[in-house]
Amino acid sequence: MSQITVISGPERQRVWTDQQKRELVSAVSAPGAKVAEIARRADLRPNQIYRWRRQIEQAAQGFAEVQVKADPLPVPGSAITVEFEPAIVRIPSGASPGLVSAVLRSVKP
Repeated sequence: MSQITVISGPERQRVWTDQQKRELVSAVSAPGAKVAEIARRADLRPNQIYRWRRQIEQAAQGFAEVQVKADPLPVPGSAITVEFEPAIVRIPSGASPGLVSAVLRSVKP
């Protein structure tokens, strides 16, 4: 008859916040960064970082990062200011949704 040894102990399943995941994924994206070293410091396996990176990329498809800040030169009658890399679009408060959509699509990077 064979013998089986069962090693028991507290199970370890950590919960990572979205911010922690983004920080680890961005650390991997730095020039010269090594996934194995970053994973070892965080006490997890490299494949977990790769999985998080895929999930973040899939979640970000079709969306752009938006930063909201005060307009230093407010234009009278404008309600929304959208700043793209090459352009700044000021949308008046009375603009139709169709016009706004067409303008934003035309300057999309």
